[in-house]
Amino acid sequence: MARYTDANCKLCRRERQKLFLKGLKCYTDKCPIENNRNFPPGQHGKSRKPRITDYAIQLREKQKIRKTYGLLEKQFRNYFEIAAKKKGVPGENLVKLLERRFDNTLYRLGLAPSRKAARQLILHRHLTLNGRVVNIPSVSLKAGDVIKVRDRSKKLPVFHDAMKRMKDNMLVPWLSLDKANMTGTFLSVPERDQVPFVGNEQLVVELYSK
Repeated sequence: MARYTDANCKLCRRERQKLFLKGLKCYTDKCPIENNRNFPPGQHGKSRKPRITDYAIQLREKQKIRKTYGLLEKQFRNYFEIAAKKKGVPGENLVKLLERRFDNTLYRLGLAPSRKAARQLILHRHLTLNGRVVNIPSVSLKAGDVIKVRDRSKKLPVFHDAMKRMKDNMLVPWLSLDKANMTGTFLSVPERDQVPFVGNEQLVVELYSK
């Protein structure tokens, strides 16, 4: 399967803003965006002046959202096509679909430091969904679904560090977390204004609608 294998920080530098792809590093001075490397990677990153056109703005917004959720182009396009067929605003439907992913929910619960780490934990079968082991990061959750760390995995440092780091006021309103049992519940599909998401999904709709 195709996947991105280069440095994640290059993705943030290309978009000139934090996409929070490296977990704890994004909150330290080691983040390139914080230490005067807020320019595109490459030999000519500092000197290159991007062409500001409507298409360029739409493309960069699409790339930013796609990279934030760690999706390939075909995956992201499939989500858009599903969102466009649903009732309601296509852009808002797209965000809701992305937020319902298993790996994203694990990240929002604080059980993983990043979405990439969440995918790895899921693939390595450390989590159960409604009592069954699920190793597919793209599974779409629905209201009432319960995520739990398997008993044999509860001693892993990644989960203990996550529970120490996670504060009650950091949890998003559509999820609940039982730290003692390392269990999270997907309470409901979030509304667009609830999602702590820096992006303009309407530009993605305009790009794909051409």
